Amino acid sequence: MNTIQNFFRLLLVPAFVVLVSVGAGTLIASAQDNAEPAKTEAMDKMKQEMMQKWQEYSTPGEGHKALEPLVGNWDYVVTWWETPASDPQKSSGTSEHKWILGGRFVEETVRGTMMGQVFEGLGLIGYDNAKDTYNEIWMDNMGTGIMSGTGTYDSTGKKIVFTGTLSCPMEDQKEKPYRSVITMASPNQYTYEMYTTGPDNKEFRTMEIVLTKKQ
Repeated sequence: MNTIQNFFRLLLVPAFVVLVSVGAGTLIASAQDNAEPAKTEAMDKMKQEMMQKWQEYSTPGEGHKALEPLVGNWDYVVTWWETPASDPQKSSGTSEHKWILGGRFVEETVRGTMMGQVFEGLGLIGYDNAKDTYNEIWMDNMGTGIMSGTGTYDSTGKKIVFTGTLSCPMEDQKEKPYRSVITMASPNQYTYEMYTTGPDNKEFRTMEIVLTKKQ
């Protein structure tokens, strides 16, 4: 009798192991099948959130609208001082401001004279949605460097104040600090002022540009 019982036990144990293994495999496969849609859904949600953030970053908004008054064709008169004690010098020209790259940046193209020579300049002003700052860069045919700065509107809502650096070979400074201010005096006139430090390391106004919109 014991022999018969042992025989059936030998038959049942492997069968039980097989059943448990099959059941466990089915449960694991089922769990994996259920996890795949959840994983896919999470990835899709992440992609949507990333795309939404990029859309917000790349779309022109209120910060860009504030630059709209700069757009147009302008006549300008520039006054500059080499040192705080030097006599002012003047020159004039024209400047075209237009939106580029889908309304994301204002491009400024300047033509005039300076110190008896033809003067050409190119500038860009934009607003960075991510950093919440305005940016300006400037280059012209009087040098080989690029001036760049970042800024914000002041509390009056009529001025953008930039700080940045420029090259100054006369003082052997590769990154001389500067401050510039755009002031919207009226829809038809605005000023651009630049400040740097003099020999006494005190800030002084080195340049003032008055721009009047062409009628």
